Amino acid sequence: MTELLQHFSDWYLSTLSQGGYWLIAGLMALESTIVPIPSEVIVPPAAYLAHTQGQLSFVGVVFAATAGSWVGASVMYWAARLLGRPLIVRFGRYVGLGMAKIELAERWCTHYGPPGVFFSRLLPVIRHLIGIPTGILRMEFRWYALATLLGSLLWCSVLAWLGLSVGRHPELLAGSLHRFFALVLAVAGVLVVLYYLFVRRASARR
Repeated sequence: MTELLQHFSDWYLSTLSQGGYWLIAGLMALESTIVPIPSEVIVPPAAYLAHTQGQLSFVGVVFAATAGSWVGASVMYWAARLLGRPLIVRFGRYVGLGMAKIELAERWCTHYGPPGVFFSRLLPVIRHLIGIPTGILRMEFRWYALATLLGSLLWCSVLAWLGLSVGRHPELLAGSLHRFFALVLAVAGVLVVLYYLFVRRASARR
């Protein structure tokens, strides 16, 4: 997985100047579906390059990432709502959506509602899955869309701030974007730990 992410980062950095905001938005849309692309390797490097090279803007990176994340999450919602639970359960395992993950997301959605959708945008794993139970349970889309938009905006802003901070203090990484990727992946690792400590345990008690 580490090697795969390294290849992805090399490709991403080499094409970001050409792809610009559309590339950021497209990858974040995929990140909000079942495609396992960490947002931690999309937004911070873009904000880093926006500061160091000036081809992109900080605000533009945040808006592009937020828009892409919202679009991907909306696709997940409507796909789940139209397909229904039986089809999701039957075929989900072929794309990494086992019954345990679906039930976990359903428990989270049922208990926390729209505020849970907002906070789910800040957590790994559940961030990618929350559109499925909300669609299956037919949560009112306007509340889902608003919670997703605000949560995505907050998350993308935090990631972009991280990239901007490193761009302002290049001595932290000695100019190495590969070390930068290592840093953001370490942050992602901390979030994974928080996910298992908070989401898994909270859901297991219900």
